Amino acid sequence: MTLGIVLVGRNEGARLVRALAALEGVEARVVYVDSGSTDGSVAAARAAGAEVVELDTSRPFTAARARNAGFAQLEVGDAPEIVQFIDGDCALVPGWLEAGQAALDADSDLGLVTGWRSEIHRDASIYNALADVEWHRPAGPITVCGGDVMVRADAFRQIGGFDPGLIAGEDEDFCLRLGAAGWKLLRLPRDMTRHDIAMTRFSEWWRRMVRAGHAFAEMGRRHPGHLAAERRRVWMNMAALALLAGGALAGLWPLVALAAGFFLLSYLRTAHGLMRAGQPPKEAAAHAGLLVLSKLPGFWGMLTYYRRARAGQDAELIEYK
Repeated sequence: MTLGIVLVGRNEGARLVRALAALEGVEARVVYVDSGSTDGSVAAARAAGAEVVELDTSRPFTAARARNAGFAQLEVGDAPEIVQFIDGDCALVPGWLEAGQAALDADSDLGLVTGWRSEIHRDASIYNALADVEWHRPAGPITVCGGDVMVRADAFRQIGGFDPGLIAGEDEDFCLRLGAAGWKLLRLPRDMTRHDIAMTRFSEWWRRMVRAGHAFAEMGRRHPGHLAAERRRVWMNMAALALLAGGALAGLWPLVALAAGFFLLSYLRTAHGLMRAGQPPKEAAAHAGLLVLSKLPGFWGMLTYYRRARAGQDAELIEYK
């Protein structure tokens, strides 16, 4: 089957150069979609031989909008039968394209395949390491995955592509609609992309968690059963925090102890789960702390979505780097 590649980015700098270099020699049309970059990304893509689409800056940028624009560009001329989507901060691993194509060739009911993403600089920060853990999910049939995917073009057309109005969670929404349309989704047990999240500051991690909370809430409206456990955990943690603060202000120390015990138990269970999954104790302890704390920015992100939805406002992009 013929292949097309859509690479999307915004001010990725050296990461985009790395992503383009990984595509050298690939027999496929490569389209780079730029979302208002000011760092020379467009020039770098053209120098690498990619077709370039520059999005209109008068409309809000989203990854979904960029991916759709890339697919539309591939439809001009000889449209490919399958499309590999890549984020501009990722580089394809050698051998992935062949493996993904083979999987789609072998099963006509398969609409999408993905693989494993990993961090290039995993140990540069605690946030990089936590993201690396997040990327590695079990192989086999799946219901959702991230934005680095190989998709059958017919399946993409059938569901109308990504929803350009989503500022987060657009990849999971795409997968859920693909599954609802009768297509199968599969994660292959092999490396697909190397990612460079380049996250070194707490403020960046915090904004990323706010963005995740926004996605939790919006996915709940669109796909009520999806991420239900994540939303429930956020509400439970916020209820416990309210009990802790209220109990302390009122001098109700048994209530304070009960709420504190909830957080301690949550932390210990999370750390134990991470160690059971193979993380070293010291790393698991640090990551568990961040995962428990993440409920607070996640709650803020959920509230942000509910406020905007109630007011009928368009969502604004939440950038964390």
